[in-house]
Amino acid sequence: MSTLERMRDWLRDHRLALDAGLAAGVLAAMVAGSFVDSHGGDGTTWSARTPDALSLALMVLGAAALVFRRRAPMKVLAATVGVSLVELVTADPRAPVTMSAVVALYTVASATDRPTTWRVGLLTMTLLTAVAMLAGPLPWYAQENLGVFAWTGMAAAAGDAVRSRRAFVHAIKERALRAERTREEEARRRVAEERLRIARDLHDVVAHHIALVNVQAGVAAHVMDKRPDQAKEALAHVREASRSALNELRATVGLLRQSGDPEAPTEPAPGLARLDELADTFRNAGLPVEVARSDSGTVLPAAADLAAYRVIQEALTNVRKHAGPGAKAEVSVVRVGPVVEVTVLDNGPGHGTGTAQDTGPGPGSDFGPDTGPQEGGGHGLLGMRERVTAIGGSCTTGPRYGGGFRVHAILPVKNHASALGDPV
Repeated sequence: MSTLERMRDWLRDHRLALDAGLAAGVLAAMVAGSFVDSHGGDGTTWSARTPDALSLALMVLGAAALVFRRRAPMKVLAATVGVSLVELVTADPRAPVTMSAVVALYTVASATDRPTTWRVGLLTMTLLTAVAMLAGPLPWYAQENLGVFAWTGMAAAAGDAVRSRRAFVHAIKERALRAERTREEEARRRVAEERLRIARDLHDVVAHHIALVNVQAGVAAHVMDKRPDQAKEALAHVREASRSALNELRATVGLLRQSGDPEAPTEPAPGLARLDELADTFRNAGLPVEVARSDSGTVLPAAADLAAYRVIQEALTNVRKHAGPGAKAEVSVVRVGPVVEVTVLDNGPGHGTGTAQDTGPGPGSDFGPDTGPQEGGGHGLLGMRERVTAIGGSCTTGPRYGGGFRVHAILPVKNHASALGDPV
């Protein structure tokens, strides 16, 4: 840091010392100006005259008041105007005591608002000029009287300009800070949304495939000794499910790679075109699944297609994990006007007399081991609703009359942003 910068920082921290230095400079200028003779034979010249004692006292009082100009600008202005009026009335020739009032008026204009500057400035200009013209020893048209009017007016205008510039710079800084905060909040929001989306994908992949691996491994262990052929078939299903899980996990984790990283092997995002393949994986795991579709020719947006697939996958996974032995599942995909309705039903034990809930179980809920949805489970149902809501659809879950559970999702056929009239 240079010496000039250190001095500037010190003066910013010690404003009273800065004002004292300014007051000393104003006093020196007033004393020097008192030796100027504006009515000399050759015009304005320096003369050997000496200011009288009263003028010197008034100059000292006016300069001393300026030391406190930041702390009490109005009081300092009143004091300097007072000593200036005394000088204008009594002194002949005059000493430039009005200079202290000019500096005080500048301070008031730079520290207050514009209406206050107008009122105080006009009052000060009128009062000093009127007294100088009417009560002073010089003729009313003397240039010194016009100088009082001009200097006070320029002081008020300069102070108002400085105040306006400070306000403008402050507004620019505030706007820049606000924009920076907005960018940071937007970045955090986008990161949170992306984290939630990846978490949903990981949950869907892991919950589905690991549930199948667990079931088939249990089957293999149960029939290993008596029916090795069936155990071999179950282990083959375990291998296939684990390979699918690894592939989908690799594709999902590939989203987290940096731009310079090697690309991860991926495959097209799953959709309703792979619904039969999905149903077969559950049938191989011992869950009877019936699929009914009446959506031929319907092409869903990629996000809606993936959401429909994940809803069915999560619902069937929960049926296989929690509906109990002997449970069956029914999947229907129906086109109804501008939407596609996806429904997954099972006949496992449930509350029996419940009705579908608009919001399903509370956050963090999943199917219970024997009673349908229970609090404190996983995040499957919550993930379903978030997926469907994000694309402009709705999802209801709840127990069925007579037992079992029902998952019903309504997905828009058109892109949600297009439906709102936004550019895609």
